Amino acid sequence: MSFHGLAQLEILCKQLYETTDTAVRHQAEKALVEFTNSPDCLSKCQLLLERGSSSYSQLLAATCLSKLVSRTSNPLPLEQRIDIRNYVLNYLATRPKLAAFVTQALIQLYARITKLGWFDCQKDDYVFRNVIADVTRFLQDSVEHCIIGVTILSQLTNEINQVGSTADTTHPLTKHRKIASSFRDSSLFDIFTLSCNLLKQASGKNLNLNDESQHGLLMQLLKLSYNCLNYDFIGTSTDESSDDLCTVQIPTSWRSAFLDSSTLQLFFNLYHSIPPSLSPLVLSCLVQIASVRRSLFNNAERAKFLSHLVDGVKRILANPQCLPDPNNYHEFCRLLARLKSNYQLGELVKVENYPEVIRLIANFTVTSLQHWEFAPNSVHYLLSLWQRLAASVPYVKATEPHLLETYTPEVTKAYITSRLESVHVILRDGLEDPLDDAGLVQQQLDQLSTIGRCEYEKTCALLVQLFDQAAQTYQELLQSTNSSTADITVQEGRLTWLVYIIGAVIGGRVSFASTDEQDAMDGELVCRVLQLMNLTDSRLAQAGNERLELAMLSFFEQFRKIYIGDQVQKSSKLYRRLSEVLGLNDETMVLSVFIGKIITNLKYWGQCEPITSKTLQTGTLSAAVCTLSTKVTLYLASCQSEHFSFLGVNNQSNLSDMRCRTTFYTALGRLLMVDLGEDEDQFEQFMLPLTAAFEAVAQMLSTNTFNEQEAKRTLVGLVRDLRGIAFAFNAKTSFMMLFDWIYPAYMPILQRAIELWYHDPACTTPVLKLMAELVHNRSQRLQFDVSSPNGILLFRETSKMITTYGNRILTLGEVPKDQVYGVKLKGVSVCFAMLKAVLSGNYVNFGVFRLYGDDALDNALQTFIKLLLSIPHSDLLDYPKLSQSFYSLLEVLTQDHMNFIASLEPHVVMYILSSISEGLTALDTMVCTGCCSSLDHIVTYLFKQLSRSTKKRPAPMATDDRFLHIMQQHPEMIQQMLSTVLNIIIFEDCRNQWSMSRPLLGLILLNEKYFADLRNSIVNSQPPEKQQAMHLCFENLMEGIERNLLTKNRDRFTQNLSVFRREVNDSMKNSTYGVNSNDMMS
Repeated sequence: MSFHGLAQLEILCKQLYETTDTAVRHQAEKALVEFTNSPDCLSKCQLLLERGSSSYSQLLAATCLSKLVSRTSNPLPLEQRIDIRNYVLNYLATRPKLAAFVTQALIQLYARITKLGWFDCQKDDYVFRNVIADVTRFLQDSVEHCIIGVTILSQLTNEINQVGSTADTTHPLTKHRKIASSFRDSSLFDIFTLSCNLLKQASGKNLNLNDESQHGLLMQLLKLSYNCLNYDFIGTSTDESSDDLCTVQIPTSWRSAFLDSSTLQLFFNLYHSIPPSLSPLVLSCLVQIASVRRSLFNNAERAKFLSHLVDGVKRILANPQCLPDPNNYHEFCRLLARLKSNYQLGELVKVENYPEVIRLIANFTVTSLQHWEFAPNSVHYLLSLWQRLAASVPYVKATEPHLLETYTPEVTKAYITSRLESVHVILRDGLEDPLDDAGLVQQQLDQLSTIGRCEYEKTCALLVQLFDQAAQTYQELLQSTNSSTADITVQEGRLTWLVYIIGAVIGGRVSFASTDEQDAMDGELVCRVLQLMNLTDSRLAQAGNERLELAMLSFFEQFRKIYIGDQVQKSSKLYRRLSEVLGLNDETMVLSVFIGKIITNLKYWGQCEPITSKTLQTGTLSAAVCTLSTKVTLYLASCQSEHFSFLGVNNQSNLSDMRCRTTFYTALGRLLMVDLGEDEDQFEQFMLPLTAAFEAVAQMLSTNTFNEQEAKRTLVGLVRDLRGIAFAFNAKTSFMMLFDWIYPAYMPILQRAIELWYHDPACTTPVLKLMAELVHNRSQRLQFDVSSPNGILLFRETSKMITTYGNRILTLGEVPKDQVYGVKLKGVSVCFAMLKAVLSGNYVNFGVFRLYGDDALDNALQTFIKLLLSIPHSDLLDYPKLSQSFYSLLEVLTQDHMNFIASLEPHVVMYILSSISEGLTALDTMVCTGCCSSLDHIVTYLFKQLSRSTKKRPAPMATDDRFLHIMQQHPEMIQQMLSTVLNIIIFEDCRNQWSMSRPLLGLILLNEKYFADLRNSIVNSQPPEKQQAMHLCFENLMEGIERNLLTKNRDRFTQNLSVFRREVNDSMKNSTYGVNSNDMMS
């Protein structure tokens, strides 16, 4: 490369990383991509590193080299990769002052080469495994060199641990996992020991932590220790969402490090001696050490280890100077939570300083809860600790006192009072209200439900006292003429928290053996909430509080779970108390109150989607089945928009805002079915409002000048209601009543709506979803009499709707990428689901269509093909609902309508086969399984046609002949799928092995020569000593397998494949890997 070329590359790098001009950056990026793909990229990268004057050019070189060593097609030879590894180490050793991002990129390059070459041998030596020897020279030099050496080990540990979503996806998951296992067994403990020794040396010296380099070294050492302790030792790939359940599966060979108390003591000493900016890393290491699996120790060893751990925690609590730092505080809360998640209460109480420690933890928790605005995300861990402690109380057998009866009520009181006190501050300062974060509130309430049940008398007394105070103040403010809105809002906020908390502690009854006295206490709390509900409901015409209403619904749900149902004693003291105060003698009367509340909410809160949705979804509505009379059901059905605004059609809300209607009518439909039987008069009465609405729409559509928005709104509301009813009607009798009501009278209106408003998804999607529900033979509800043509007529209507919508939606032309799903693909997805439902419903004989010259079936299938070809392959997998509807439809088509598939044009067949090929590697198991099934049907069809052609049988149909011809013209497609399936079974974590096995036998029988080549390439890719074992695995796979696809032969192959997969995995342990799918296809 000339110096001119070098200078040009440096200019391009500068433009890529520094310019603010998008066009210039785009041009630079384009030029650098060409450079990366050029044949002499490797030599140019070395020149850039040697002679480049800017850090950006060095970064480019390191990044390009990482791509080169990672590629699976045309990989670099072993000698070249060894040279690059040695060059990088020398480069880092001779240039310790590089820009941080360049050093990082070069270390990443070293880690990637080492990981991917972990099993590579040169003269019986695993050349990439001498990692500690590689960094020793760095550790014996200056502080800057030490930092580089430690960072290399840290980055390598992290890189090898990346087996999940962030891993290099071009290599099989099993390869990553086996490298990780080998690294764990051969190197990780040595690296951890080295890290601890270096930390001991550092802590033994008088470190000048104001010196940036020494500060940096300590930080990298702590990161290295953490990466070692955070290693995925057994391949479980836990994520942060399971943080509180995590156990660190330390190997038994590491026991010595944890039996020696000096390891634990090292980190506690470091915490107290280093700056607060580094101590979160120390605490992260301590969290991992505290989470070491219990089985690593015997009982005596565990008690000793726990004693040291608790002593260290006590020391931190006694000297809390660093805890005001949010990061320190968060990690320390995690450490406290691990005390109970990994150890039993019976073990904790035996620790020498337990009484003092539990007092300190309680004080720390109370203080933390009182400062609610500080690090709110850390409170979860403290509540988790107390929840587990409280839940263990009934089971602890130790004679030592646990003292939780003293401290748990303090924690409960601190949580409740701090939430109430926060309301005023939040309103005054305009802060974010935690009540708006429903997930966080629910999580904390679930924890409090257990904590509050410990010493429940104290919890109830506190709640009664606080509730009475807040309710009395609230009433006085409402009655006063000069009270401010702000004061009323504060009291409503306090009452909201109290209602949520009362619901939670009542729900906590399920975790504890309850007494009559506690049920009576629950009665006191329930009475107060119901009295508050009466007060707030009486004011709804003037004003209401959304958060308070949501708290009420949460309370109802908790109450229903505990006190309504067959398992509740009818003599419960709760109902006695309710009878004395409110005259509610049993659960039926309480349910009547709840139903009244539901109707009130639907009436007054119809425009508030959260309340309407929660009201309709609440299990209380389902529980009401026992109490609602048919009259009440009919009353609810007759309620129109003047009663329930969410049913309204003459308002300004969006069409999509009417989703709650489906839920409402699903509930009503289920209630109606309880007593409906065969009573057609009752059904007609129930449907009267919907009949009137349909007639109104029909009247509007029959005129040339009608209010389009009003017609749309009425129709969308109507079809949402009908879909709710259709979903609820699972029995044949009730569903047939609905079918006879809608067909043929009102079906033309739905068809007309699709014709008029095909471009408006807010209108067409509900109509299409209704049709998809009507044709779904759920619970065999679609069973027509033998003399009825209704099955065929229903399919004709389905075909007409799919054809009408499909042909019109394709006229829209190019739709912007960000709108394509909403405008087009969502409707197409529903059409696919509709067609799948009707094709697999078993109520239509599709042979009659061709027999009698009816084109309904052909029209529907041809429209499906047109819609399919308008969708790029990438979109089929990018949108999950579209994926599932398409692949499940394809499975039905290949199973029952293979003649149609065989008659398609070559480019359509290739499109379908390509979509199956891509779907085989989809992350969604349902999609992958559907592809396997579709492929099996296609392969079976092909095999039968070939078998027939070799025998003296009548000549195949022209379509069959054409399909065979297409397959013979493009054998690479079937061969690619054979290699993909085999690759997944051998190298990947195959979650649906049975499904994969079904098409594999057919693929092998259709491509025996290709399979033999594939087998030989896999065998030859193994080390010489493993080749015989691998060859035997393949021999055993086909043992006893005949050249047919009979069920008995398939089952034998599936059994052989299970044994094959197990033997291959055993054979390949500690060996280099065979070719992956890309190699096998080349």
